[in-house]
Amino acid sequence: MGYVMGKTEGTSKNWHGHVTAITVAPEYRRLGLADGMMNLLEEVSEKGYNGWFVDLYVRVSNSVAIDMYRKFGYSVYRTVRNYYAGQSNEDAYDMRKALPRDTKLETIRENGEKVFVNPEDLDSWR
Repeated sequence: MGYVMGKTEGTSKNWHGHVTAITVAPEYRRLGLADGMMNLLEEVSEKGYNGWFVDLYVRVSNSVAIDMYRKFGYSVYRTVRNYYAGQSNEDAYDMRKALPRDTKLETIRENGEKVFVNPEDLDSWR
């Protein structure tokens, strides 16, 4: 029906859960499976690993996914230029959701669509 893959990574206030991949088979969409899987990954990142936030990367052209992640409480932290390589390079949104440990919401920002970085500028643990 679907799966989610994730990991924990980072240091200090950048210690976080990361969504590597999530997918739901077309015939099982709109049943809340993605929401449930994301909630589980967030819970493990919070309670199992004491993370500050959960993040993921999504193509800027993938409006369906972006809308879904916004519904789940994620916001754009920054735009990574040419993150996806191929016939036509495409930017990615680095989307984040603060976890309860981040009581001051230091790991998220407003207007992240206007903050641009290059892939080589990403955090050093990558």
